[in-house]
Amino acid sequence: MPGAGTFRADFGASVVVALVAVPLCVGVAVASGVPAELGIVTGVVGGLVTGWFRGSSLQVSGPAAGLTVLVYEAVQAYGAAALGVLVLAAGVVQLGMGVLRLGRWFRAISVAVVHGMLAGIGLVLISGQLYALGDAQAPGQTLAKLGGVHGLAARADWAAVLLGVGTIAVMVAWRRAPARLRLLPGALVGVAAATAAAALLRLPVEKVRVTGVLDAVSPPAWGEFEVLASLGAVGTVIALALIASAETLFSAAAVDRMHDGPRTEYDRELIAQGVGNGVCGLLGALPMTAVIVRSAANVEAGARTRAARVMHGGWLLLFAVALPQVLESVPLAALAGVLLYAGWKLLPVRAVAALWRTHRGEAVVLVATAGAIVVTNLFEGVLVGLGLAIAKAAWETSHVHVEEVWEDEELCVRVMGNASFLRLPKLLDALDALPHGQPVRLDLSGLRHLDHACLTALEGWERTRAPLPGREGVT
Repeated sequence: MPGAGTFRADFGASVVVALVAVPLCVGVAVASGVPAELGIVTGVVGGLVTGWFRGSSLQVSGPAAGLTVLVYEAVQAYGAAALGVLVLAAGVVQLGMGVLRLGRWFRAISVAVVHGMLAGIGLVLISGQLYALGDAQAPGQTLAKLGGVHGLAARADWAAVLLGVGTIAVMVAWRRAPARLRLLPGALVGVAAATAAAALLRLPVEKVRVTGVLDAVSPPAWGEFEVLASLGAVGTVIALALIASAETLFSAAAVDRMHDGPRTEYDRELIAQGVGNGVCGLLGALPMTAVIVRSAANVEAGARTRAARVMHGGWLLLFAVALPQVLESVPLAALAGVLLYAGWKLLPVRAVAALWRTHRGEAVVLVATAGAIVVTNLFEGVLVGLGLAIAKAAWETSHVHVEEVWEDEELCVRVMGNASFLRLPKLLDALDALPHGQPVRLDLSGLRHLDHACLTALEGWERTRAPLPGREGVT
């Protein structure tokens, strides 16, 4: 029966996706500065709540490395207790954007800004996880972390470093394993191998601290909502909502290219993410977004309907309830290896090289966005990138051309294109270079756009050129 075959395919895919999700959920939570169980709780909500919605049938949601930096900054600034309020508010914003049908507008965001955002996240993630790899205390700021890397070797626990590097090596090598073996995700195999090595050799390395799912879940109290009176907290909420939404919809576009099933309905997917983040906020868990790694694993494992992602949430819940003690044996260095590998994959090295050859302006926006995130923070860095992208687009579209035509011993100067203040110096230079002592008439009928600054300047310029009687003013 087709129904039975579909269920078998979805059931098998759900197991694979759950195995992919476990180390990522735990690693993202630890890197975000919250209990490991909260990462699994977010994965459960991504399956059992968001998974039921019809926005995208095969896309899988959960905690993502792309939000780690922002969540860590929020926890440090406002405390872990306020995280639920921030995530809940971000979910409400996403829900509103979906209801207002704003999903399609995310496709208008500059690709260079998106790649720059991911590159900045990758750099910040790598700078922090290098210290976790060696069980060393990390400085607070990203620039301080990067500046202190040279002295990290003297402080690192080299047993932990070897476990983390071994985890990365297994993940890299696993990509070349036979197809049947690759049904098990490389991250899970790498973490399992590091955990086994640490146990057999009795290595005294730092391990994941477990408090229990029920103890880790902490719904926000009414007093915590006062944090929303802070302008910085509101900025964090907006950043969470926009970045999670953008990552979700870009992931959806990628997943749609991987299968022949129904296409993603962007507004419905935003509503689904908003509801999911609302639930995560009420549970005091991490924010969620669609994750391309899990989504791709879902498609490649043969999933056919959204039942696969719902069942994956059930497997995560079973793991969190029945086997929490397993987490206590996982070395933090192994999770750092997983996140270092994830951070490296976020760096768009090939994209920068390709853009530099074809669109250098886009490459500059990408690099500047990443650099701004490293120097400031994620929200401000993305704002810098968006500002640069808008300025670049305005500059490139404001082309203006001056043409000289003699009509009955009068010089007619035709200005064509888009005359904005950005091109005003060039335009005035071209007009000032015209021969003096001749009557001049400006013809602006060829302009597609003329802003007030240019109009005022052109009118002033023409008055100084003594037009013929009865021919004053621009046309």
